[in-house]
Amino acid sequence: MRFLLDTEQAEFGRTLDRLLTAADTPDVIRAWSSGDHGPGRALWSRLGGTGVFALAVPEAYDGAGFLPVELAVSYVELGRFGVPGPIVETAAAARLLDCLPDVAKEWLPGIASGDVAVSLGVDGSYVLDADSADAVFVVRGDELRLASGHGPLLPSADPARRLYAPAEGGTLLARGPDVRDAAARAVDLAAFLTAAQSLGVGLSLLHRTVEYATQRTQFGAPIGSFQAVKHRLADALTGLEFARPLVFGAALSLAPGDIAAAKVAAGEASYAAARAALQLHGAIGYTQELDLSLWLRKARPLRDAWGAPAACRARVLGG
Repeated sequence: MRFLLDTEQAEFGRTLDRLLTAADTPDVIRAWSSGDHGPGRALWSRLGGTGVFALAVPEAYDGAGFLPVELAVSYVELGRFGVPGPIVETAAAARLLDCLPDVAKEWLPGIASGDVAVSLGVDGSYVLDADSADAVFVVRGDELRLASGHGPLLPSADPARRLYAPAEGGTLLARGPDVRDAAARAVDLAAFLTAAQSLGVGLSLLHRTVEYATQRTQFGAPIGSFQAVKHRLADALTGLEFARPLVFGAALSLAPGDIAAAKVAAGEASYAAARAALQLHGAIGYTQELDLSLWLRKARPLRDAWGAPAACRARVLGG
């Protein structure tokens, strides 16, 4: 199955590509990893100006309406360039708050414009980038609270994914079955956007590895001319290209099973591309100074975030 973007969707993707190419995202990622959020928040504002976050916000709250295909286009690009921050969590929180009008009118216009970045935790999960977010929303059971703070920084395989445990208590914003239903929709959106982000990370890893394989020589020939290297690159490409229609198919249906299938396919394909990239770059693939390392360290955490492979497979099998 092949999904074709229309002219406006394709141009939107190219616009993001140009913006992020000029943004020097490796420096932004390294600054974010060290706790310097200035460059990342500046980039966040520019992305807000393109309408990326408005895509998750209804028109009633100054958004563009909920547009899943355009969101998929956006988050593939955000993954390709490794944009740090709670990009998934902000969109998922917008989906959650949309179902709770009393809270939505306070937060959604700022999210749509890119002026506000928020994070989200559901039922005991960590929260991403709580130290830089303007608000941290926490769902426990049928309660939605605005967290009053967070604990110390937790270990993470990707230093740009800064993980925290939200503080107990906080301001109660809503309670009841509507909160549970809204949280379920928010978690589905987070899984879907993480799948798109994973696809972008995998595409970037593959592109960088192909470039390296055409430049690095052994025995007087580029290593990309060796059959074993070609097979590894072809396997990585096949996995990513199989994941792509699942991601965009999930954008069209938003069915939980389709989202789970996209999540596991994109996450596994990205992780396979990371393993191939590490091995084909040889010893330099392990160095933090190489920009490749910034993407290598994203693939595994994204594979497991908002739905680990085993849970996604079980969801697909369960219909």
